[in-house]
Amino acid sequence: MARQKKRLLIVDGYNVLNAWQGAAMRGRTGEDIAEARDRLIARLEDYAGYSGQRVIVVFDAWQSDRRTRTVERSGMLEIVFTQHGETADHYIERLCDEFAREVELDRLEVRVATSDGLEQTVIFGRGAIRMSAREMLYEMEAVRREGHGEHRERQRGGRMTVMDQLPEDVRQKLEALRRGQQ
Repeated sequence: MARQKKRLLIVDGYNVLNAWQGAAMRGRTGEDIAEARDRLIARLEDYAGYSGQRVIVVFDAWQSDRRTRTVERSGMLEIVFTQHGETADHYIERLCDEFAREVELDRLEVRVATSDGLEQTVIFGRGAIRMSAREMLYEMEAVRREGHGEHRERQRGGRMTVMDQLPEDVRQKLEALRRGQQ
């Protein structure tokens, strides 16, 4: 049986935040931006949980006084703050380089969410799939609605079996095995 390819989503944090909050972010204080960043992180945690894929969100710190890079993990979400002098774009490009072999062997699908045209071109050249910030926001919302729907169904007493959660092709193969067909 073919092994399903793992999925990884890398998010350019402030780029996506700007697409999400847009004009509302202009002229805001550091506290306002930190609040918006925390809301985005919470949504990405939900998304990672609902979608079952690993998500890495990268925030620029290149203009800050942050001397070291920090990486925090929360379930399937990894939160990276780059160090002084390091942009999120450069960090994301290095990640794409690190995962290039797994992508080449078709073991991993790497998607990068950013609306930066130059960055999209660079990561595409490194084997990743480019996705605009808006596309990612739409996908997050769709996955969230779908996940909430399944959760509500379970709360109403609807039965959710392991079979319900398997991909269609796997269910068909298992059903064929159950019936003795090969």
